[in-house]
Amino acid sequence: MRSRLLARSARHRDTPPGPGYKWVALSNTTLGVLIATMDASIVIISLPAIFRGIGLDPLAAGNIGYLLWMILGYLLVSAVLVVVLGRLGDMFGRVRIYNLGFLVFACASVALSLDPFRAGAGALWLILWRVVQAFGGSMLTANSAAILTDAFPARQRGTALGINQITALAGQFLGLLAGGLLAAVDWRAVFWVSVPVSVTGTVWSYLSLRETAAGERGRFDWLGNLTFATGAGILLAGITYGIQPYGGHPTGWTNPWVLTGLIGGVLLLLVFCLVERRVAEPMFQLSLFRVRAFAAGNLAALLTAIARGGLQFMLIIWLQGIWLPLHGYDFEDTPLWAGIFMLPLTLGFLIAGPLSGYLSDRFGARMFSTAGLLVVAGSFLGLLALPVDFDYGLFAVLLFLNGLGQGMFSAPNTSSLMGSVPARYRGVASGMRSTFQNSGTALSIGVFFSLMVSGLASSLPSTLSGGLQAHGVPAGTAHEVASLPPVSTLFATFLGNNPIGHLLGSHGGLDHLTAAQRATLTGHTFFPRLVSGPFHHGLTIVFCVAAGMALVSAVASALRGSHEPVGDDTPKGSYPAYARKG
Repeated sequence: MRSRLLARSARHRDTPPGPGYKWVALSNTTLGVLIATMDASIVIISLPAIFRGIGLDPLAAGNIGYLLWMILGYLLVSAVLVVVLGRLGDMFGRVRIYNLGFLVFACASVALSLDPFRAGAGALWLILWRVVQAFGGSMLTANSAAILTDAFPARQRGTALGINQITALAGQFLGLLAGGLLAAVDWRAVFWVSVPVSVTGTVWSYLSLRETAAGERGRFDWLGNLTFATGAGILLAGITYGIQPYGGHPTGWTNPWVLTGLIGGVLLLLVFCLVERRVAEPMFQLSLFRVRAFAAGNLAALLTAIARGGLQFMLIIWLQGIWLPLHGYDFEDTPLWAGIFMLPLTLGFLIAGPLSGYLSDRFGARMFSTAGLLVVAGSFLGLLALPVDFDYGLFAVLLFLNGLGQGMFSAPNTSSLMGSVPARYRGVASGMRSTFQNSGTALSIGVFFSLMVSGLASSLPSTLSGGLQAHGVPAGTAHEVASLPPVSTLFATFLGNNPIGHLLGSHGGLDHLTAAQRATLTGHTFFPRLVSGPFHHGLTIVFCVAAGMALVSAVASALRGSHEPVGDDTPKGSYPAYARKG
């Protein structure tokens, strides 16, 4: 099939694209980033069904690593490889790499849905093919913005990139909803849904997309790629294991292996920067950071991605672990309903993204992106002021405002930084942009889970022990359960399990209780009311940090300056100075 598609594509290669080609490029690349970002988050909600399907308890001793790598493996690969794949797009053709990405993604989706193993072997199969799927998804996201920048004139570029970017962000939250709905049918359906979409996208992209910019063949920066991929991979892996408990500590930041990974990753990235300043054809165009719009836009995107990722995970825990059970929802049903109740966030994205992209084409990116980040910071402070058992109407309004602000920021910011670089660097610039965004999402898990765990560790053990003893649990069992790392409690709520039932059941703590005591402890309200105080303490830390990041991002956005979009014929070597007016 691929050979026939390539032959058909080759017959059209020399035919100039018509006036409607830009809309073909927009619709195809939007489909590509939608499925890539949906699959980054679709397993989060469906993890309970997936692990039940392969017969593995993710919270058992030694199995939390499987759970973390199911979530973070995809994000880590996406963060590490997008610059490499963007550079390959510049060298060999953005459409060629993009098309190959759709094909790889389709094959990995089929393999995921056909997992033949059980227990640990089944989990390793899924993790391996999730990595391959992420490789294909990275080809899509690394080159989609560059393909659109090539296809659209400057006056329409913000609208096109806005639709593309907001679709990518909305895909992260739509994946939560889709995961909940599909997992209720069958855990394999979580992966089946990607197959027809990716196969259709593969055929469509090979038949319809054209290379509208000439690739510049050059030498591949092997040393730069090696130091970057290794350094970023080790650093993000260290952060991943830093979430897990170590020794008597609730987190693993004192683990020598984690410290070695963090320090070694940073050192390798410093070596990478030195290498990139000396090679003739670097993979990472550090000189692009001399363009104020590009540097400020990427800094703002990184911090906003960290804050957005933290919001996503904290909302899931808040809804699944406390609010939904307090309002009568069974713990097993909370993953689906959490996705539904978070829809105002996605709605805000979908409204503000294309509109702000269109308006930024006329009035500039700085005003919209900066105002959007201020709205995001205000919504974080509003969420901070809510009680744990909130009124949903006000909660929905704050989520909508957060999504609205992120939509106002993301589309103009992407248009600004992509329009500030010469055509020959758009592939690598798109990859650099995606690297910052994907790294922010991966970092957010380590940053905000650690902050939440630290907040819980100071008060949860005593609160949990006292509450259990007050309802008949022997003191020894209560202390043993309460001394478990708070991350186990967080992951239990994250997976839609009743934490008390899970923790006491695994320690035999329910065997000596009366039926009434068991019903109280494993009911809808005992755990949520017990942990609402400690949880709110941790939530205060998380949302204060997120609001601070949004404000710093707003300052960076405001300092981007106003710039003229760069044309395709910018002379080589002139790009550091062209991007400012006056």
